[in-house]
Amino acid sequence: MRSFAPLALLAAVIATPAAATLATGAKVPDFTTRGATAGKISTINLKSVLKKGPVVLYFFPAAFTPGCSAEARAFAAAIGDFKKAGASVIGMSADPVDVLADFSKKDCAGKFPVASAGPAVVSGYDVGLGRTMIGKNGQPQAITARTSYVIAQNATVFFVHNDMNYADHVRTTLDAVRRLQAVRP
Repeated sequence: MRSFAPLALLAAVIATPAAATLATGAKVPDFTTRGATAGKISTINLKSVLKKGPVVLYFFPAAFTPGCSAEARAFAAAIGDFKKAGASVIGMSADPVDVLADFSKKDCAGKFPVASAGPAVVSGYDVGLGRTMIGKNGQPQAITARTSYVIAQNATVFFVHNDMNYADHVRTTLDAVRRLQAVRP
């Protein structure tokens, strides 16, 4: 009788995204990009946001897909808890800014910015899935992994949650922000 275990293992490895290369303690790359909050397009610079406190930088595959919409709504619902813990939230995907402006109004409820992750940001944060999809504008676009980073004010990674299932990203990042704030001098 033949064993299919090696094939099952291979399929699981192929289907699972690679772990983020930005490990705890790693210095994060700074970026400046365009994004939107409540539909208003603006420039977002990570270094400037970090001056206010820690940042939850969460990457999502594509705006207006079921998991990404649910995740954005969950972050919007918890934004008061993140602010109380002293953190800012920024969502990022490879979507064009005009799509993100609409997404920021509808699924993010205008409560936090979502920004366009260009190739340098995707590469710098190791969140590329190496595939594309047809975006809302009918053009092919890259897809990012669903990876959430909690970034300390010194621009280092405090926590990473890398899972294509959106369900635990809000809870685990909020817990990490609270732990980070508890260890700050």
